[in-house]
Amino acid sequence: MTARNTICLWYDHDALDAATFYASIFPDSAVTAVHPAPGDYPSGKQGDVITVEFTVLGIPCIGLNGGPAFKHSEAFSFQVATEDQAETDRLWNAIVDNGGQESECGWCKDRWGLSWQITPRVLIEAIANPDPAAAKRAFDAMMTMRKIDVARIEAALRS
Repeated sequence: MTARNTICLWYDHDALDAATFYASIFPDSAVTAVHPAPGDYPSGKQGDVITVEFTVLGIPCIGLNGGPAFKHSEAFSFQVATEDQAETDRLWNAIVDNGGQESECGWCKDRWGLSWQITPRVLIEAIANPDPAAAKRAFDAMMTMRKIDVARIEAALRS
């Protein structure tokens, strides 16, 4: 059964490469279908891959090879809650070391320009801490980071 709500992500021509990459690094992720174009279209020819169905962490997505007209921006991102520093490092490094780019506060971009927030659960919980002073210390610590350092967030909570 097709999902009622699916995220459609626009790619120039490499949706299959992106979907395959996501499936290789994120659990509960897979490429589920590849569809060729039934006819010529503005940025491709009949038979070219036009859409790719895939899941990322269980979220249904479609990659559309729509051509160079639109680019990804930080206005859309996937936020991935990680369990510990090892998982944070693994996912962050997979994205950044495969042609991606670091940003601030746990954000990075993959080589296709899609933004990811690799966010340890300890940070999510720290910012929602009922003690406003502890939440602020954790938030202030986060604001100095690129990849989130779990030990530094935990230390900020204890200060």
